This record gives sequence, structure tokens and C-alpha cells, in this order.
Amino acid sequence: MSDAGSPSPSTPPEAIDAVPLRHPWRWVAAAVIIVIVGLFLYGAATNPAYGWSTFLEYLFNERILLGVANTLQLTVYSMVIGIVLGVILTIMRLSDNFVLSAVAWVFLWIFRGTPVYVQLAFWGLMPTIYQKIQLGVPFGPSFFHVDLQNLSFPFALAVIGLALNEAAYMAEIVRAGITSVPEGQLEASTALGMSWGLAMRRTVLPQAMRVIIPPTGNEVISLLKTTSLVTAVPYAFDLYSIATREIAARIFEPVPLLLVAATWYLVITSILMVGQFYLERYFSRGASRKLSPKQLEALAKAQIGTTA
Repeated sequence: MSDAGSPSPSTPPEAIDAVPLRHPWRWVAAAVIIVIVGLFLYGAATNPAYGWSTFLEYLFNERILLGVANTLQLTVYSMVIGIVLGVILTIMRLSDNFVLSAVAWVFLWIFRGTPVYVQLAFWGLMPTIYQKIQLGVPFGPSFFHVDLQNLSFPFALAVIGLALNEAAYMAEIVRAGITSVPEGQLEASTALGMSWGLAMRRTVLPQAMRVIIPPTGNEVISLLKTTSLVTAVPYAFDLYSIATREIAARIFEPVPLLLVAATWYLVITSILMVGQFYLERYFSRGASRKLSPKQLEALAKAQIGTTA
């Protein structure tokens, strides 16, 4: 027999009056940061060394816009080639053939182990190292002959240098994405009659893209900024070279021209980050750890039903 004063089992518990924990020092730290940022912005706006008039004058200058276009071309061409070579290197490294695997490993070892500036300088010296290229029968007639010293192709050399360096990193990114998918997925697909290529395209790669997309987006942004090193080739028509080596050296105002270059890099990077966000959201569909409003509503109804 239950106690007369005891609450009924169906009576809901009393609501808890939760008082949020106060963090006054967070507001103090935020205020200090706002004051410091405000002082910095005021100092930058009133400091004549920044040359804001020169900054506004050259922000949309024709030569600057040419540098922006060339930088975008370097980034796109190098990234596309780097992704294609990276996939090929990944297949070679995951191959059971020892020769293919060893060649891929040596490639990654060299291009990941040496600075990209040194690699670009090497490609710039290619016409000096290999003055002539000819194909033919050894000790016999030559069918193809090119004199590299008479050619001028710094843009192509810059793209090759950036693409080969990027391929080494993309190979590791693609390999990490493929190995993140359980082997049973590939085995189940082949058991259903799919070829290896079809199973990779339909089963493995869609799941691997969740792992591949975020670091690939970071690599695109990093490559965009790495194009400022193509002066080692030497290629002097990218954004950084035109802003600092051509215009700033002529008007003797390096600070505002550096700000011009930084502004354009920041604008392009921001656009790339937005594209990366939407790509990540597209390929992460069905893998979100957060419950949708409908799922939360269904879960709440289920709990009410079990307690009733």
C-alpha cells in the first residue's frame, strides 16, 4: 500500500530553475581585446606609412588585375595536374607491384622532403642543365631535337614545378581517404559483380571524399599562396611579383603594394573557403552526427510513450 502523501507515478517532476554560471572574466577579456583591436585599427588608419591613398590607387590597377589572373591560372592548372598525378601515385603506391610502389614512394620522398622554392629554382635552371633534348637511335640518327636555350617558357616551368610538388601531397591525401573506407565495402562491391574501377567509383570514392575534400581545400588555398614563390623560376607576372617587384620598386612604396597583394589573396582565399564549405556539406550528407528537428521530435515522442 503506497503512502498517501507520496506523489503519483504519473505526476511529472517539478521544473528545475537552472541558473547559468556567470563568467565575468570572459567579458573582461573580450573588452580588452576590443580595445586593443580598436587601437590597432585607429593607428593603422592614421599612420601615413601605410599609404592608404596609394593602396586605393593601385587596388584595381590594370597590372595588378593581370597578376591576379596569372595567379589564378597558376593555381588552377597546377592543382588540376597535381590532383591527376596524385591519384596516379596513390594507385601506384597501393599496387602490389613492388616497382610501382617503390617509384611512387621515392617520388613522395623527394618532393615532400625538399622545399618548394628549391624545386622551382631547379625547374628554372632546367634549360641550363639540359641545353638540348633529342630523341633517336643511340649512336644513330635523331628523330626529334629541341634546343631549350632558345625557348622561353617560365609559365610552363612554374606550373610543372608547382604541380609536381602538389602531386606528392595530394597522393597522401587521396591514399588517406581511400584507406579510411573499410575493406569490406570494396569486397562487397566486387562480390556483387562490380569491376575494381566501378567499385572504386561507385562505392569507395564517394565515402572517401568526406576525408579527401577538407585537406584538398586547404591545399588549394596553400597553393594559391605558394604561387608567390614562382619568382625562383623566374616568372615575374604573378600577383606578388607585379605588386612588389614591379610597381613598388618603381614608386618606392612597398607597404601599400604589399597590402594590395594581401587584399587580393584574402579575397580569393575567402571565395575558395566558401566553395570548400559547400563541397564538404555536399559530401557529408548522411554522415552528420547532429539530429535533425524531425528526428529530435520523433525521439521526444518515443520517450514520452515509454514513460506514460
